[in-house]
Amino acid sequence: MVKVRQDAWSHEDDLLLAETVLRHIREGSTQLNAFEEVGDKLNRTSAACGFRWNAEVREKYDSAIDLAKRQRKEKKRANAVKTTKTRQPVVPVMQNAEEEEQPQTMEEPSITMDTVIRYLKQVKRDYYASNQSKLSLEQMQKENAMLKEHVSNLEKKLESTEKQFATVQEDYQVFMQIMERARKMTVLDDQGTIQSPAFRMDKNGNLQQVANGTNQ
Repeated sequence: MVKVRQDAWSHEDDLLLAETVLRHIREGSTQLNAFEEVGDKLNRTSAACGFRWNAEVREKYDSAIDLAKRQRKEKKRANAVKTTKTRQPVVPVMQNAEEEEQPQTMEEPSITMDTVIRYLKQVKRDYYASNQSKLSLEQMQKENAMLKEHVSNLEKKLESTEKQFATVQEDYQVFMQIMERARKMTVLDDQGTIQSPAFRMDKNGNLQQVANGTNQ
């Protein structure tokens, strides 16, 4: 028999749909099962019930849905605790007298030879890596010291070069002053000329310089 209803949903139908869906949520069932149950009661299809729930009814029961989900979780938790408590440890029916007298000891984890070898190899690698890092650090410190000494030597050479350059500059200035004075001494006055000295022979055959290059 096909379930077909064309009439509108009443308030009682919506209430029945909401209560059924919430109950299935609390009990850990699915909404599809709730829709089928409501469809059987209202002579509607489960698809129609699902459409009505998602389109009109669900948004009015958000808080109730959250509460039902929390109740479902609490119920599952309570069932899990109950199941744990009901479990009884398995006790052997009969034990030998020697087994009763022997104290129970915690079983130690087994260590294989491969585990020991892997551990020792790892320790060896760590040791070599540590030594390599130490050597690298020492090498860097030596190079740093050599660089500092080289920089110090360069600074001393630079200071000496600067002093020599200052001395050369001073000598050059003195030389230029001497050249300037010599130039000024050889420059003719605007009113005079350079005269070569003149000589004459006296009666004794000796040369005598004539003043200002003129004959006397």
